[in-house]
Amino acid sequence: MSTKKAKKSFFGGFAPGGFSCYPMRMEMPRRPFGSTGVEVPIVGIGTWMMERDGDKAVETLRRAVDEGATHIDTAEMYGSGEVERIVGKAIHDARDRVFLVSKVMPSNATYDGTIRACERSLKNLGTDRLDLYLLHWRESTPLAESFRAFDKLVADGKILRFGVSNFDIGDMEEAERVAGKGRIACNQVLYHLQERMIEFDIIPWCERHGMAVVAYSPYGQGDFPSPHSPGGWRLREIAESRKATPRQVALAFLLRQKNIFAIPKTSNVDRLLENIGAANLRLNDEEIRAIDATFPALRRDSLPML
Repeated sequence: MSTKKAKKSFFGGFAPGGFSCYPMRMEMPRRPFGSTGVEVPIVGIGTWMMERDGDKAVETLRRAVDEGATHIDTAEMYGSGEVERIVGKAIHDARDRVFLVSKVMPSNATYDGTIRACERSLKNLGTDRLDLYLLHWRESTPLAESFRAFDKLVADGKILRFGVSNFDIGDMEEAERVAGKGRIACNQVLYHLQERMIEFDIIPWCERHGMAVVAYSPYGQGDFPSPHSPGGWRLREIAESRKATPRQVALAFLLRQKNIFAIPKTSNVDRLLENIGAANLRLNDEEIRAIDATFPALRRDSLPML
């Protein structure tokens, strides 16, 4: 029996095969956020359901800022404002280092409702401005009304830019007509290895129109490939050859396209550091082809969302 011990990885676990995963601290890569002129970390952190995690969430968010994952995404809907308050507590002394994002629910997205919702979010977050404000998803309120409110918030300095979330191609085309070219910063959408529909149209459309694409739930929702499944085996094979983890390989695959940003949610510092480790992993063409064949992109009748 071998007595060789596995090395502890930089994110606190034990890496497959006994090697450490990115033991050296590396600078977080940034890339232009669409045509906004702002460079944003390619891996940030989402906060959905963080109200369950309390002080642990605060600790993780603070560590995210320290490690350069300063794109922090939240929403008025999350915990009915409680998550925004958690984020505010975490970043109160580091606000200028953070690319801070929140979202208005469509039920509040009238002109007056959007103004009030933004002001509540600012109060919850303990800040005077948002770097980005999103319409969380599309419902019946005319986009012109919501975007007029966004324009007012920009003029007042309460938000610096705005975007949308969970918009399909038809919605995006209408949104650009209403807002004007170059006004919409991004579309935030569901994107993971087993849900790649946005590669057919959303990603290329947004790239052509100077918009960023922000991937939420980039590991899926509790359905990351099992280590014993064909997909899990493929990810592990690549991970072992790269001294990485299967999750890092999966995230690196999504980030291979130049207008993609990812905001995996976690309240676990070890998992956060694992996510950050994926930011500097560059897959080669052969690895990308292998993953593409194992997790083929499928068209759907409608844009998937959580």
